[in-house]
Amino acid sequence: MIFNKIKTALNDKILVIDGAMGTQIQSLGLSELDFRGERFASHKNNLKGCNDVLVLTKPESIEMIHRRYKDAGADIIETNSFNANAISLADYGLEEYVGEINREAARIARKVADEKGGWVAGSIGPTNKSLSMAVSMGDESAITFDILADTYEEQMTALLEGGVDLFIIETVFDTLNAKAALLAAQRAMEKCCRKVEVIISATISDNGRILSGQSLSAFVAAVDYANPLAIGLNCGFGAEHLSVWLHELSDMSNWATIFYPNAGLPNELGEYDQTPEVMAAQVSRMLADGLVNIVGGCCGTTPEHIRMLAEEAKKYTPRKIYERNKSLVLSGMDSLIVSRERNFVNVGERCNVAGSRKFLRLIGEKNYSEALDIARKQVEAGAQILDINMDDAMLDAEKEMVTFLNLLSAEPEIAKVPIMIDSSKPNVIKAGLKCLQGKGIVNSISLKGGKEAFVKEAKEILNMGAAVVVMAFDESGQADTYERKIEICSRAYDILTTEVGFKGHDIIFDPNVLAIATGIEEHNRYALDFIKATKWIKENLPGAKVSGGISNLSFSFRGNNYIREAMHTVFLYHAIAVGMDMAIVNAAALVPYSQIPEDVRTAIENVIFCREEDATEKLIALASQTKDKKTSDIAASTDSEESLSNDDKIIKMLVKGRGDLVETLLAVAVKEYTTAVEIIEGPLMSGMNEVGRLFANGELFLPQVVKSAKIMKDAVSYLQPLMEKEEASGQKYSGKIIMATVKGDVHDIGKNIVDVVLRCNGFNVIDLGVMVPSDVIIDRAIEEKADLIGLSGLITPSLDEMCNVARLAEERGLRIPLMVGGATASAVHTAVKIAPEYSGIVAYTRDAAEMTSVAHRLLDADGIADEIKSEQNLLKQEYFSSKESQSVTLAEAIGRKHKIDWENYKPIEPQFVGEREMAINISTVVDYINWRAFFPVWNLDASFAELAEIKGCGHCQAQWIATQKPERIAATMQAMDLLKDARVAIARLVREADDSISAKIAFRKAKSVGDDSISFDIDGNDIVLPLLRQQYVNAKGECWSLADFVSPSYDYVGAFAVTIGERITQIVESYKEKDEFKFLLYQSLADRLVEASAEYLHKAVREQYWGYDRTDLAVSDTLAEKYVGIRPAAGYPSLPDQSSVFVINEVLGGTKELGMQITENGALKPASSVMGLYISHADSRYFILKKICDDQRKRYAEQKGISMEELERWLPK
Repeated sequence: MIFNKIKTALNDKILVIDGAMGTQIQSLGLSELDFRGERFASHKNNLKGCNDVLVLTKPESIEMIHRRYKDAGADIIETNSFNANAISLADYGLEEYVGEINREAARIARKVADEKGGWVAGSIGPTNKSLSMAVSMGDESAITFDILADTYEEQMTALLEGGVDLFIIETVFDTLNAKAALLAAQRAMEKCCRKVEVIISATISDNGRILSGQSLSAFVAAVDYANPLAIGLNCGFGAEHLSVWLHELSDMSNWATIFYPNAGLPNELGEYDQTPEVMAAQVSRMLADGLVNIVGGCCGTTPEHIRMLAEEAKKYTPRKIYERNKSLVLSGMDSLIVSRERNFVNVGERCNVAGSRKFLRLIGEKNYSEALDIARKQVEAGAQILDINMDDAMLDAEKEMVTFLNLLSAEPEIAKVPIMIDSSKPNVIKAGLKCLQGKGIVNSISLKGGKEAFVKEAKEILNMGAAVVVMAFDESGQADTYERKIEICSRAYDILTTEVGFKGHDIIFDPNVLAIATGIEEHNRYALDFIKATKWIKENLPGAKVSGGISNLSFSFRGNNYIREAMHTVFLYHAIAVGMDMAIVNAAALVPYSQIPEDVRTAIENVIFCREEDATEKLIALASQTKDKKTSDIAASTDSEESLSNDDKIIKMLVKGRGDLVETLLAVAVKEYTTAVEIIEGPLMSGMNEVGRLFANGELFLPQVVKSAKIMKDAVSYLQPLMEKEEASGQKYSGKIIMATVKGDVHDIGKNIVDVVLRCNGFNVIDLGVMVPSDVIIDRAIEEKADLIGLSGLITPSLDEMCNVARLAEERGLRIPLMVGGATASAVHTAVKIAPEYSGIVAYTRDAAEMTSVAHRLLDADGIADEIKSEQNLLKQEYFSSKESQSVTLAEAIGRKHKIDWENYKPIEPQFVGEREMAINISTVVDYINWRAFFPVWNLDASFAELAEIKGCGHCQAQWIATQKPERIAATMQAMDLLKDARVAIARLVREADDSISAKIAFRKAKSVGDDSISFDIDGNDIVLPLLRQQYVNAKGECWSLADFVSPSYDYVGAFAVTIGERITQIVESYKEKDEFKFLLYQSLADRLVEASAEYLHKAVREQYWGYDRTDLAVSDTLAEKYVGIRPAAGYPSLPDQSSVFVINEVLGGTKELGMQITENGALKPASSVMGLYISHADSRYFILKKICDDQRKRYAEQKGISMEELERWLPK
């Protein structure tokens, strides 16, 4: 009943949890005598600092603190029991008082909650032990999972007896500890016959990982099985620092989100200085973004902090709670999403004593170092999951499983992938699961022993948070026909989902891969029935996955690896096509499907699909002819290597994964090419492009791509001495440059293009990525002894972050030249704002080509420094001298506002008032791509957009080229090639992710208020968006504000958000490491497609959803903005304040369901996203604000309730 009420409350409002207990206790100034009280006056240990004991010795003080937090507005108060467990209390000699302390802690909090309303959460801290890190740290005092679970159970039982409404397992720094607590919670509830909700909250380090090394997504995957009330973040940092991780958590969690950060960071004395006002303002942004369901405070927070947070919480609606991720998500240190969109998953098979004689020997000899090397090599070769099996009659399987898993956990390169515990022994499975920090898989269980045993095993696995492989066995034996396979899988699925509580996506069926081509007629359909069963499972058992051990298939061809590996490849190719998700297979031995000779492939497929009665005989005959062939020769018969050019041989080397040919082929290439760089940019890159194409078509598997990438790396390493020699001889100039998109900004396409161009020009580029804090940039520049620092940013607040970098560089005494660029950067801003902060050179560059030229000149010391400073001084003089002469006062600007006869104006009512989500097909909006904005990204003239309009034959293109000036011919050909590549990329996006652009629109009753603001009516609440006005007289003799085009009495204004979906993001990111050109191409197209979708959506709004202008404009007229009404986007010329996205997001009712995030600086994530307004009046126009004078700045800051200094961040002068 209690947890039903709290769940209902979570849907109605943002709940508030109390603040720091420890901070309040410290403020009381209690002495050692106070902590002891009469009860422990003669206790052998000092007790000061043991806050938990105060429930016995100073209960009135604890009750007072609870009352203060309740009076401040807390809905949930936590018991004073954070360290009230036997392990932590043993430090004070109080372990025997665990039960009494927790019962009293619960009783005191219960008393206050019963009087004032609300809920009591039993606080469960992490202890000072770490199960996951004990082995790697060599902790001799390490405890076991069972001891920790028993310790937690004792505490939780007492808290339940004392009357808590829920448990909060908080400040988690080791997920395995949290799993022990979750198991203990279940046991305690069973013991007390009471069911309560559980909240889980982690504390993370500044790299976004918990202390034991798990990523946030891996942590969420590992605890999701517990069906918690909420998952969240607490402690560690203040709200602002945790913002990006809160966004990430909110996007992935299927549960409520709890957020209770510290009051900033501690000062030199370990005290917290952040005021309630500052903290509330920071948290308010996250509440406005719809990220939070429960909010509160941790270290340093007080009742006043909670009071102000409670006031902020009343202003916003809670985050929507729904199942965001329906895929199987596994984890080691990192998470792994198993879904069709993310390709096939390979399970490494070599750490299996039953399948590898070498591994069995190493384990038997206790040679764990070499055994770990086997695991490591599998991960390096592309295994995404590791199967571990210790079932051998001569081994203590349970002991060896625990030993090996603990050793694995201390190896980050291995521990990053999920583990599959492979055993037929329940005790081994249970022991293994107690070693896994992440979410693993148990392989396997079945109905072979009957339903009762099946359910018992399944419940134990579920309670430990693992997914499960179910073999197609039952009481009658192994399923060897299609009918038996689907009968058993269906029965097992129903039991697991309805009786045990498994989610469909956590069930993995193995319908039995059995040997074919054995000569026994009953075996002929084994492969075909597996494929048919796989298809049936995917269509009829929601969420279920399919796996299998592939080596069984070819058992009848033992000794002929050539045929065996070809059979595995062909079988997987067809099984994956109907839905097979993963397999236990040695992927390094697989070959590309397309590279298998046609006669071999046909013979195998005839056997698999039972196409011919004598298919087995024909395959056996073929096998006898290939008996002595090696797997690496499998494609040799498809073409003659001797007839190929050396370039083609290099390409095939990469496709086939022939690392043994690197030195031979590159030795020839060095003689054929002038420089090593030409070899890299020529045949090596062509080979990697072919690898990417085959992978995209499903003809190569991920491990093979990884292998090809490693060979590429080896090839570059081989050429490295030659490149260094070329540089030493003057053929290449080299300099080291740190590149970064500054803090708060997620846009990196421009930076990535610059990165590629600089590398091609011989620079050593160290790319720090996006959202990089200033101290990280400067620290890395010092560490790397960089020659240059390059800063990029797209949104306006990034300009202020660039100033921060310059200030910090000055403080550190650096003189490394800074180079700045990006959409909002300008020569004037650089001269007026950034350069004065730094004694070194600050150079603005428009694009990659100019940056390369300036970088070379800066390092050549050719006098460019004086030239830059001279130009910047001139720009500053021009700026300050023109500022006064061209601007008008705010009062005059208001007097020149655009005037509309509002008395006779009747607004057109939209089709609906409220919000609506929708998916947009790429195929629908392709024609709305603005190619004039595409080509400049690639440093090509916007006029090449004309190429996209040539729809005819090659002759038409040739005629157009003939009209170009001779000096433009080369660029024209580049533009044609680029457009061709872009269209191929678009075709792929249409094919694989057509409906994955997400959008949301909203229409609200609105009116203009004051001189230049818009007020929105959202469910009876007024939300005001302050706007800016031109302070120069435009060609119409007026000074415009967007508010001029909205009626002051009654009107409608819309809002929109458009973003690329997860599938497009995945396609873009898939090229990030392996193909820089395609990565940049898809990234730039993603930007264009979002803008095209926004344009198309605006047309639908004008003609359908709002219907104020039903003119069916041609696409060209739409792109030329010949429509009625406008759609100004945040950050654009008429709406330049990036912080306006926070208000627009409220108007939209939040955008989390679209997969969008808003950073603290107002940047939208994914970067290919746009958000803005719809204004319908026929007089409305796009315009540029230009300069905003101090009088308007002051009033605008007042309207927004921020300081002038804060305004400078959003609206630099």
